[in-house]
Amino acid sequence: MTNLQHLAIAIALQCFIGLVTDNWWAGAALAAGIFIGREHAQAEYRWIEQVGQHKRANLHPWDALEPKMWDFHSWFWNLSLPILAVLAIAWWPK
Repeated sequence: MTNLQHLAIAIALQCFIGLVTDNWWAGAALAAGIFIGREHAQAEYRWIEQVGQHKRANLHPWDALEPKMWDFHSWFWNLSLPILAVLAIAWWPK
């Protein structure tokens, strides 16, 4: 995926929820939750591969939050930017 695809998906999801329910904060919460969950799962996979001897049983829930499991692309393009965008849209006066 390109750097801006996660951003576009988050905004599109928020717009859909916001237009259907007239609750832009619900759209922001849903989009943010999806990307938080997705990036946490990706960090788990990296941890299992790099540290956990390729066994999910070795994974503790907090292991995916180790800073070495996150690179700039993961935390900025895939997580922070989409979340900041949907929060800004929800906060913006309508």
